[in-house]
Amino acid sequence: MSRPWVLISGASSGFGEASALQLAREGWNLLLTSRREARLEAVANTCRELGAEVHVAAWDMRERQDTLKGVEHLMSRAGIAPSQGGTALEGLVNNAGLAVGKGPFDEGLDDDWDRMIDTNVKGLLFLARACVPFMTAGSRMVNMGSIAGKQVYPGGNVYCASKHAVDALSQAMRIDLVERGIGVSQICPGAAETEFSNVRFKGDEAAADAVYRGFDPLVAQDIAEAVSFVLSRPPHVCINDMVIMPTAQASAHHLHKVPS
Repeated sequence: MSRPWVLISGASSGFGEASALQLAREGWNLLLTSRREARLEAVANTCRELGAEVHVAAWDMRERQDTLKGVEHLMSRAGIAPSQGGTALEGLVNNAGLAVGKGPFDEGLDDDWDRMIDTNVKGLLFLARACVPFMTAGSRMVNMGSIAGKQVYPGGNVYCASKHAVDALSQAMRIDLVERGIGVSQICPGAAETEFSNVRFKGDEAAADAVYRGFDPLVAQDIAEAVSFVLSRPPHVCINDMVIMPTAQASAHHLHKVPS
């Protein structure tokens, strides 16, 4: 039996990288994309060592035409053309996203707002729309949401708004695609120690480290295992929505931290 194909965005680090490695171990072939080509190639080489066929393409998900061309290129490399009775894209992990800055909305920077909205909302839409023609009944889409898409927290304003949009879009996509048999799921992590806070605080490692001090946060592997679980359900089962938080986190802004 041939290995199924999954496309993962934001695959050069964090949840995307961990998901790529997890799925490679479990028998998937991979189409990987991110902005950072060198890091993407390193992830791809590790996945190949695990037995997966892997194709990569680097582009910025905010660019609609680049996304369309990038998806078409990857599908061509993998020989995916379900409309011609061929192989379909069986999984899409719509993972690329970020937070930039944290503070009162009236002190927010336009560039930060644009970057979050264009990546987290429009980028997710561009990629989903480009991939759906290559999917068929039984295919599954996994959108990476956040606890910030369920609850707002101080200083989160525009990031929370963008992830609330992912929550709404995931529900809407599920309705729009149900007659085609394409499952749409959302995974919403809580506090997870990845590059997320380094990006949010623009390279301020002290500020990023402080976010996770005093408790055991989620790690990327926790979310990768959830992605695997969602993609591996039998055809009649769709995990619509999954919220995952560390035991020390009770809500988006309630954490039990032990002073060090």
